[in-house]
Amino acid sequence: MSTNAPGVQSVERAFELLELIARGGGECSLSELSTGTPLPPPTIHRLLRTLVGIGYVRQLPNRRYALGPRLIRLGEVANRQLGAVARPVLHTLVDELAESAGLAVLDGDMVIYAAQVPSPHSMRTNNEVGRRVNLHNSGVGKAVLAELDDARIVRLVTQAGFPAATPNSVTSLSGLFAEVEKARTQGFSIDEQEQEIGVRGFAMAVPGAPTPMAVGVSGPLSRLDADFADRVVPALARATATLSEALIGAREA
Repeated sequence: MSTNAPGVQSVERAFELLELIARGGGECSLSELSTGTPLPPPTIHRLLRTLVGIGYVRQLPNRRYALGPRLIRLGEVANRQLGAVARPVLHTLVDELAESAGLAVLDGDMVIYAAQVPSPHSMRTNNEVGRRVNLHNSGVGKAVLAELDDARIVRLVTQAGFPAATPNSVTSLSGLFAEVEKARTQGFSIDEQEQEIGVRGFAMAVPGAPTPMAVGVSGPLSRLDADFADRVVPALARATATLSEALIGAREA
């Protein structure tokens, strides 16, 4: 709950600036920050000077502001904690579907896997923790994009471009928006051999998550057939709802 206490206000405002920089892909100009918040420029400048002084923000040679190195350790610890929350949910998915399941979180202009539970099959996918994948050609990436506004999608994919891992990879903004609209309409996204030929994946965003994230299930085409598609969507809906409840409860505690 927000409060008018000056100290708490300063903390809220400082985190607001950090969030704005993160949403800008990790760096912003002073004018961009001024546009993104109703805070007066002198207040923004004072808060940035404090954040730079303690290492949570750094000023680049071109005068733009970027997230600082001290956030790396916080992010690593937060990822471990997120993984601890997600693993029981992913285990339940794997027990039910017998395919690899993972949780990926938006990280700059890509997504990073924060947790993974492998399939019991010897032939399986392996999205190990810490692996970063593109937004435009991964199931988890497209599920995350479906949660964002169009302007932010354009900004993120413009930074990253459209590297094609396979001939099935989306290579244009119009193609990507078609995939995003499909994910928004049906509530889940599909990686149709876009990262690796012979591999299919299904993913769904975690509703109400404190940062954009998605749960994905993937495996070989021979097992992820039409019957599997009928089973994976409700299973993902249960998993993401459980994870959402756990994360929102932790945030409100």
